[in-house]
Amino acid sequence: MSAVFKGRREDRRLITGTGRYTADWNQPGQLYAAFLRADRAHAEIVSINTKAAASHPGVACVMTHVDTAAAGLKFPPPFVPYPGKGGQPIKVPQHGVLAKDRVRYVGEEIAMVVASTQAAAQDAVEKIEVEYRDLPALADVEDSLKPGAPLIHPELPGNVSMEFDYGDQAKVDEAMAKAAHITRVKLYSARLVSNPMEPKGCLAVYDAGKDVWDFWSSTQGMTMMKGSMGPFGIPPEKVRVHAQDVGGGFGTRGGAYPEYLVVMIAAKKLGKPVKWIATRQETFVSDHHGRAIRLDGALALDKDGKFLAFRLDWICDLGAYPAGAGPMINTITPKLTPTGVYNTAAVYGYHRLVITNTTPIAPYRGAGRPDGAYLIERLVDEAAREMKIDRLEIRRRNFIQANEFPYKTPTMVPYDSGDYPTLLTKAVEKADWAGFEKRRAESKSRGKLRGIGLASFIEPAGAALAPKDQTLLKFGSSGNMILHSVTGPSGQGHETVMPEIVAREMGIDPELITLSTGDPDGPPLIGGGTAGSRSMSSHGAASLMAAREVIKKGLELAAKDLEVAAADIEFRDGKYKVKGTDKSIGIVELAKKQSTTAGTHPMDAGGEVPAVGTFPSGVHVAEVEIDPETGVTTVLRYITMDDCGFVVNHTLLEGQMHGGIMQGAGQVFGEDCMYDRATGQLLTGSFMDYYMPHAGLIRNLEVYDSCVPSPTNPLGVKGAGEAGTTGSLPTLMNAVVDALRPIGIHHMDMPITPSKMWHAIRAHSK
Repeated sequence: MSAVFKGRREDRRLITGTGRYTADWNQPGQLYAAFLRADRAHAEIVSINTKAAASHPGVACVMTHVDTAAAGLKFPPPFVPYPGKGGQPIKVPQHGVLAKDRVRYVGEEIAMVVASTQAAAQDAVEKIEVEYRDLPALADVEDSLKPGAPLIHPELPGNVSMEFDYGDQAKVDEAMAKAAHITRVKLYSARLVSNPMEPKGCLAVYDAGKDVWDFWSSTQGMTMMKGSMGPFGIPPEKVRVHAQDVGGGFGTRGGAYPEYLVVMIAAKKLGKPVKWIATRQETFVSDHHGRAIRLDGALALDKDGKFLAFRLDWICDLGAYPAGAGPMINTITPKLTPTGVYNTAAVYGYHRLVITNTTPIAPYRGAGRPDGAYLIERLVDEAAREMKIDRLEIRRRNFIQANEFPYKTPTMVPYDSGDYPTLLTKAVEKADWAGFEKRRAESKSRGKLRGIGLASFIEPAGAALAPKDQTLLKFGSSGNMILHSVTGPSGQGHETVMPEIVAREMGIDPELITLSTGDPDGPPLIGGGTAGSRSMSSHGAASLMAAREVIKKGLELAAKDLEVAAADIEFRDGKYKVKGTDKSIGIVELAKKQSTTAGTHPMDAGGEVPAVGTFPSGVHVAEVEIDPETGVTTVLRYITMDDCGFVVNHTLLEGQMHGGIMQGAGQVFGEDCMYDRATGQLLTGSFMDYYMPHAGLIRNLEVYDSCVPSPTNPLGVKGAGEAGTTGSLPTLMNAVVDALRPIGIHHMDMPITPSKMWHAIRAHSK
């Protein structure tokens, strides 16, 4: 059913350098901002002297916590509308948008300078004098949790912001007591910097007459950006968000950062546009980080290898403050798929959200899903080894079966649809799993270690960022249409695929339809942005409903034009046809006839769908080869077999999978945001120190699908944007461990750098 792919519409402007990112927007007479950031992880602020900076040539103003407080700005609490363990709410420390009495991580914002040029603003920042009184820095959760550890926030006892649990602890304890075997693993999902190609930044213009800001910034959705400003103290209705191209989102471009709000109040105060673009170094220290989770799991099995219960313990590093959706992704998200794709009667999860003197944590591609899949699939592989059961067989014995859907987990979460045994069968066939031992032997003959690994995973998708999602189709005089939506693309190909959905339903050329997502003068629509792999199941489905409503509206108009009763008309292949005759009129021709100069069109129509979740799943297989002499791991082949529901455009789906898998591979083989444990100084603050995956990391990447449509939305789609990352962490780690098993190594923590691998092999060969 997929249309012939002609390339993404947005690609022409992007590859010819005519795209418009935040840095490309300018306004006449604009000023430039620069920020002073903390150079230490934990200290009291004794004084801030801005006199020299304020008198520097070209400086228009210097802003500190005094100015942000006077403007009514405040740092908002995280989005956690539910209680924790024992009914206790999350503990949220009070702090300002700019640091007042204390700094709590390297990179925290202290002051902002606005000047006539970027150079003048930066020079003036360096003239601000801050007197500190240093305090002990806690850059690791283990140090934060030690009895008697210094409190990072006095109002957070034990440096714990929240304890969260789910499932039935007593039932799990009972299962563990009677189990024939218990497998245990301890893992670490490293702290990551998302590092979008485009650093964060903004341009703000204040209209005093209308009391409204025009605001340009990279964003994953205009409603997300506006909505996130309200808790800071700027009403969403006072902001007109503009965006065209976004150089990467990954969760870190969902909402407003503190810098954005300070820039906005400066624009209001000065009556001039103010622009700020972060440096790459600022991206490293002040963009929200991802992951940073210590995972401890136990799996109870009976004598036949049937799963009885999972026990899951997470210690989640929140950074210096619980920010945005950071706490949510480490609590609710894992609760949604706590037993993976396995029919398991009992589960108990206990999560602690811990404060450290580091950059705050927020969603990063996968947002809790890869970590959960990693823990479950490593447990399953280890259980197979310990009980001497084939890795495929132990999964087949425990899969939820296709006839069990809709399936409710032990936490009462309903999985919509799936067929996990079929995914496994197809994946191992494509990967030639049966022929692997011959390939392992060939590698051994060359002195190499070869391994094969897989993961069978599920993830929640379709995050409910709004009660419903709406789109609107508006006709032009030539029969062309504009499809209005509030979801913000950041590389997914929305400009191509959204019109395809409408065009396929209406039987017309997709080129007649243009997507508009960043127009503040567009129609007021309800909906969330691009997050949680939700775009197709929400805005795609709403676009389909809008197309159907257009067809419905055109029925009466076509009947009048053809001079027959509406009951005698049928719509097929883009035309309204009189049944049993050759009389017809195309929907585009009809739209042209109905055009008016009043600004509205009788066939304009909106579509909406309620916010619902989906549960995409997959089986990924990876084959790796390790050189013991250098410690270098080569990914020889990577196979995906995914169920993401109905596939609208397979080429774009492959692009999403490729990107997600490479980001997962980056975490497995190199990415690790490291702090000095004693001082809290960031040790990996540039690409000289921080690993970035390259195109040759995975040699052969093949994307296949075996889909069961979701019954939750009219398109039948599930999510795909994060599946690659969710699957690749456990898949690649299982493959690496499989390669090492012959020499007696059964565990390694990410990242698997050549140095770590070389030393591990040497240690086991003595």
